[in-house]
Amino acid sequence: MGSAALLIEITGAVALLLWAVRLVRTGITRTFGGGLRSLVARAGRNRLAAWSAGLIAATLLQSSTATALIVASLASRDILPTATALAVMLGADVGTTVAAQILSFHPQLLAPVLLVLGLVLFSSAESGPRRHIGRFCFGLGLLLLSLRLLLEATAPLRESPTLALVVDLLSRDPLVAALVAALLTWLAHSSLAIVLLVMSFASHGVVGVEAAFAMVAGANIGGAIAPVVMTAASGPVGRRAPIANLALRTLGALLVLPFVGELSLLLAALESDPARQVVDFHTALNLALALASLPFLPLVARLLERLLPAPAAEEDPGAPHYLDRNAVDTPAVALAAAAREALRMGDVVEWMLQRSLEALRTNDFALIAEIRAKDDILDRLHEAIKLYLIHVSRHELDAAESRRYQEILSFITNMEHIGDIVDLSLMEIAEKKARERLRFSPQGFEELRRIHEAVMDNLQLALGVFVTRDVRLARRLVASKTEIRALERSASDSHLRRLALGVPDSLQTTGLHLDVIRDLKRINSHLTAIAYPLLEETGELRATRLAAESAKPSVAGSALDAGSAASGSRTTPPGMVAE
Repeated sequence: MGSAALLIEITGAVALLLWAVRLVRTGITRTFGGGLRSLVARAGRNRLAAWSAGLIAATLLQSSTATALIVASLASRDILPTATALAVMLGADVGTTVAAQILSFHPQLLAPVLLVLGLVLFSSAESGPRRHIGRFCFGLGLLLLSLRLLLEATAPLRESPTLALVVDLLSRDPLVAALVAALLTWLAHSSLAIVLLVMSFASHGVVGVEAAFAMVAGANIGGAIAPVVMTAASGPVGRRAPIANLALRTLGALLVLPFVGELSLLLAALESDPARQVVDFHTALNLALALASLPFLPLVARLLERLLPAPAAEEDPGAPHYLDRNAVDTPAVALAAAAREALRMGDVVEWMLQRSLEALRTNDFALIAEIRAKDDILDRLHEAIKLYLIHVSRHELDAAESRRYQEILSFITNMEHIGDIVDLSLMEIAEKKARERLRFSPQGFEELRRIHEAVMDNLQLALGVFVTRDVRLARRLVASKTEIRALERSASDSHLRRLALGVPDSLQTTGLHLDVIRDLKRINSHLTAIAYPLLEETGELRATRLAAESAKPSVAGSALDAGSAASGSRTTPPGMVAE
């Protein structure tokens, strides 16, 4: 075989290996991701329990990077203390060696069985755990197949004079071998893949056992680099555990590199198979590092807290609190985080709408400015949640997750529109009224207060629909439009009667009064639109509310009014309203 063809064979086998590792991790994350996060979060302050939680999580995920991101996320939200987070990371380091241990026994005959089983499970389910378990089985089958291809592709390398020179260099300088492996691991973002690659080389005599040990030590370092890079944008608290884990892995590698020759002789006396020697060294290195480090974790944690102190508690009201970027691989968890953040928008809207009536009554410029400033917070939260949902949507969502995705998107869009109405219209009216020192008539303001109170009640109802997905609440919310229309007509008729009687305050504020009623009605339309996706899903929403033309030819005006009040149920997508 020519050198070019040989390079293509090896590259293809390595690519398949990396993709298989990703499939295995994705399948486990989709099936048990939420449970693994809960397991790590419940680790508490007991270092041994935390170490065990990290061991279990990484054994299932086969990715210390994924586990590190979970730990960083929980630590940054003060759920995990620094010492506990470090204990989880040390357990994860050992957990990542489990798959290599299993695969070192060369269970290649399982590959066809796992591929067939994975295909059957994946194809027989549109969504849900069965589909994700199928992805896991298929990925594991591909992993075994890629190892077989890698073994076959690397067999001719034993006769290569060029490779003999490279191997000689690596054998004579373990530090160079470790650095090469660290670089490859960081580029691949998978220490498991590189350890399996080294195991394959060692089993066929492509590299010596001593060089293989040095490369495994380097892979251990490279596997800790990715979490440090990926959490670089996080706060200091979230970066502590990944940085400490990298430091401890580097220290362990530097301590063991001078003794790879002696260690290779020791393991050769216990294991004759070079592949088994490599993975045993990998497990022993991480286990020894954990046992040596666990007693000193409180001291290490205090040092990290001094080097990376928590920032002063200055809360930015427009910054998201719950959007965990490390959870996007687990859509159910990510959507729950987005829903929690969306409720913060609901709280801001409630504050703005509640105080808007006071601003309209008192002509208070300071209050008007404060309300308008809140709309900037709404806009920032809306943008953050929307971008977060885009990241989540890049992963495969099942039917239930897709529905929740649409509901959250509909909710935040309607909340943002309500904020714009309060800011750009209601507060504009309040400013004009304050500048001209106008006031509503007592009767007129009482009518506005009743409509405002009904809209506030519907806001609470809309928040309840979003949280509980209760169809009965959704029906009540949509049915409340009738009450709002009745209040609107009554207020408009009363206002016209006051104009006819020449009430001075009504004459001066007639345009403002009607504009406030219009805006409150628009806000209510956005609130009721929050119920539309749920009602449409459950078959509770009719396709149209327009009467048949042949049946009622003379009610075009009232039909148009009904269509407007229904927020464009024919021409506007569910969950949105026509302005």
